Formats: sequence, structure tokens, C-alpha cells
Amino acid sequence: MAYSFLSQSWFEELEKIRNELGEPVGGAAAQTKINVEVGGGPEGTVEAHYIGGWLVAGFAADAPAKLKLSYEPAKRFFVERDQGAAMKAFMSGQMKVEGDMSKLLALQREVSVAQNDRQKQIQERIRAITS
Repeated sequence: MAYSFLSQSWFEELEKIRNELGEPVGGAAAQTKINVEVGGGPEGTVEAHYIGGWLVAGFAADAPAKLKLSYEPAKRFFVERDQGAAMKAFMSGQMKVEGDMSKLLALQREVSVAQNDRQKQIQERIRAITS
């Protein structure tokens, strides 16, 4: 069954996948928290944070940076791992960064590195539950 990106049901299914498959990244990237505010989607404005390769509902109090972006670029970036979508959103003003930009660059490196089999499996599962 597919769920609307960033809906409560989507976050619940994502948590099930996370519990089953674990963290896709290790090292410093696994501990990096970035708050993500997504606007313009079916759920209105959604607050989440990114940690260890996962989006989690709600802001993290100790996140050193925040991304504010529109729904479509967020979906393409977090579900499809389309790094170009994030860059286009940033260049066109659809994505803004507040706080420590170096944390965002660490996230960009994490997404751009070659994926291992578990990371690919996780991404396939995320795509399968997302409408």
C-alpha cells in the first residue's frame, strides 16, 4: 500500500522499515540532524528532521541546521534521492538553509556516495510505500 509523502501514515510505515532494516549510514553522517520544513504539499506544512538516512516526524531540538523547501523537490530528494532536484530548488529559491551550512553539505555527500545493497533495499522500500 502506498501513502502520501509526509503523511502520518507514511511516517509510521517509514518507522516500520527503519526498525526492520536499521540505519543505512554510519559514522558522523548517522548522527547528523537536520530539521526539514516542507510546505505546499497535501499535508500543509510538515516539520520533520533527517538523521541517519531517515526522515522522522517533528523537529529535533538540537539540529544545527534547517532546510525549508517545497513539497515536490523534497519528495524527489528524499524519496527518489534526486540530488539535482535539491540543487535546482536551492538555485531557484524553493529551498532555503538556516543555520550551519556545513551540516547540509555533509548530507549532500551522504546522498551522493555509491549506495550499498542495504541502502538500495531501503530506498526501494521507501519508493514502494510513497504515493
